[in-house]
Amino acid sequence: MLTTLAPDTGRSGKPRPVPVRRGNHFRKQTATNYLLIAPALLLSIVIVVIPGILTLLFAFTNWSGIGFNFDFVGIQNFQDIFADPVFATSLTNNIKWLVLFLVIPVIVGLLTAALLLRRKKMRTFYQVIFLMPYVLAPVVNALVWQTIIYNPNGGVFGLFGLQPPTSSQSTSLYAAAAVDMWHYWGFLTVVYLGAMRQTPVDQVEAASLDGAGGWGVFRHVYLPSIRPTLLLMGVMTVIFSFLAFDYVYLLTQGGPAHSSEVMGTYAYAFAFSSFEFGKAAAVGLIMSFFGLLASVLYTWISRRDLTR
Repeated sequence: MLTTLAPDTGRSGKPRPVPVRRGNHFRKQTATNYLLIAPALLLSIVIVVIPGILTLLFAFTNWSGIGFNFDFVGIQNFQDIFADPVFATSLTNNIKWLVLFLVIPVIVGLLTAALLLRRKKMRTFYQVIFLMPYVLAPVVNALVWQTIIYNPNGGVFGLFGLQPPTSSQSTSLYAAAAVDMWHYWGFLTVVYLGAMRQTPVDQVEAASLDGAGGWGVFRHVYLPSIRPTLLLMGVMTVIFSFLAFDYVYLLTQGGPAHSSEVMGTYAYAFAFSSFEFGKAAAVGLIMSFFGLLASVLYTWISRRDLTR
């Protein structure tokens, strides 16, 4: 039972609460709300929750991916993975990938966003150009680089008589990362620019009146203002780094000699080369652990900032 205010007919002259029965109305509204979110909830359960639970279960089995013939093997899959030197290589490469993406695209994106903030003319045009690699399919981006840049017969490296970096054990990982960073930094630029444009103008003007130059305004006004955006994109970068797969597989397939292997291609090899889906699921859980760790860290930092 809910209450509402109605004119008082007594001597006080003040409104007093009068009970109004609206239980049926709100129950119907609640039922309607549940019906409206039911399709999205059902879709999430079918394509996220159920596969996640099955992955967790299969990580402790020797399932081959065909049929439902499998045995429970406990933590044997994890023991085999941790003893495999290729796993150590893939984990190390993922950490290298993470460091690269937390430095190069972030710095380039911030500097480009700061420059675009000063240039109002054709700003939208530049954003579209910078964002174009991000909206293109990874297959298209990889094909462009393989044909124009990394091609030893007619590409940029071929014109100078150089072997493409994708064919060398020492540079194959960085060659794949370069293509992914080229595809990613424009997206960061657009996100950072949008956050910078939300910075209060009076703060920028006050810093300028106090004698701060362009670098001073950027460091002491814009960076603190977009700190939540920086944290969020940092977490997303961590998650994406440990989920890296497409550009490595398209450009190097994890080679040569596993030199560019990451956990995504490592799990893919287990699943579709040796048909050891149990081990592939175990690798997937390890990948998810790092993403969960980044999410927990982001939540902790956000709550700490709110309590200051």
